Amino acid sequence: MDFQKQKPIYLQIADRLMEQILGGQVDDRMPSVRDVAALMGVNPNTVVRTFDHLQTAEIIYNRRGVGYFVSADAKERILAAQRREFLEDELPAIRQRLKALNISTHELIKELEK
Repeated sequence: MDFQKQKPIYLQIADRLMEQILGGQVDDRMPSVRDVAALMGVNPNTVVRTFDHLQTAEIIYNRRGVGYFVSADAKERILAAQRREFLEDELPAIRQRLKALNISTHELIKELEK
């Protein structure tokens, strides 16, 4: 996996895993830390940090001695978090760019409907 410098690697891995959960590529049980580390080409400690992040967000949970599993409401939690991130982080920059380019709301909506 090619990583970007602007965002921590563990968050990029978390994003990838959340995409896989949303896409149905991960069912109930998460792949092991070692499997994810080998697949992504990173240290297992980085994947542990990723799993801790996802567990804190209640997207996955740990069954001690068994492994990590996808929460029943993981898809809803992921979508809610992604919507919130878009509205709080990305939309203000888009709004500012639209204003700088003098693109009206009407013109934008027209383009989006194409």
